[in-house]
Amino acid sequence: MVEEYTIALAKVIKELGLSEVYLPRSADEILIKSRDVNRPGVELNGYCEYFDPNRITILGRSEIEMLKSFGKQRKAEAIDHFFALHPPTVIVARGIESSEDMLAAAKKYDIPLLSSRDSTSNVVADLVSLLNVELAPRITRHGVLIEVYGEGILLVGDSGVGKSETAIELIKRGHRLIADDAVEIRRVSSKSLVGQAPENIRHFIELRGIGIINARRIFGMGAVKLSEKIDMCINMEIWDATKVYDRMGIDSEYTEILGIRVPVMTIPVKPGRNLAVIIEVAAMNNRQKKMGYNAAQELLSSLGMDISVLQSDDIKRDLDI
Repeated sequence: MVEEYTIALAKVIKELGLSEVYLPRSADEILIKSRDVNRPGVELNGYCEYFDPNRITILGRSEIEMLKSFGKQRKAEAIDHFFALHPPTVIVARGIESSEDMLAAAKKYDIPLLSSRDSTSNVVADLVSLLNVELAPRITRHGVLIEVYGEGILLVGDSGVGKSETAIELIKRGHRLIADDAVEIRRVSSKSLVGQAPENIRHFIELRGIGIINARRIFGMGAVKLSEKIDMCINMEIWDATKVYDRMGIDSEYTEILGIRVPVMTIPVKPGRNLAVIIEVAAMNNRQKKMGYNAAQELLSSLGMDISVLQSDDIKRDLDI
């Protein structure tokens, strides 16, 4: 069974700067379940076949002007009929004052009625953006998430391989920590994953031999970040002399997190290898590949070799994430 997430209406009001017109009870007790929103043009005209009662409803200038054109009695009936469908919340945009009929219907059916001074398009965009993050499918996995040159790098590997120590070195080199040890990963769209730290361990790092440190307190606010999009995954493993590691970068490897493909790279760990510098280079190289440049392909082309013969299908790596 798919886990269902909710967000309190109080947080929606705070994040979007909404004004309360009528609340039947505390906004902390009213929970929003759907990531979609509704503009009820057809519902106000009586067609409610596909109405979703879990969606927040937004009324803009078009809907309000349409109601005004109905005449007093039909307008009151349309508003009463719509509020009887029990939408979780109704937001009136553009600073338009709620009519007496709307306020009476909200009180009759215990529907929260809110107001925003922003344009309808901005309210929809901001609300959808907030709901996509707060209600997104999520998992929590062991690893370290750090931003390197604008790229979100998820470090994974066995416990004790040196992920936190590498993160400290990257922070000292000017990069930013998002999460250590536990990374909460959310699928905010069909193509994007965003990672953050659970609130109770945010900014903390565990270093063997030292203990727990607070990265924000030691390195300053510039060394931490609340969340970051996950652009690639780096699997750190102890060097295995019997294993053949990729030395060209022709093949594309990926892993799947919440159904989304994420580029993955395996970096062997052994004394003498500067992992922080290697990860910096990996981040810049990944950024170049996204911009259409592949150094390995350019080298092979300059040597007159047929790249298509050497390339294989994308390789999926099943990592423990």
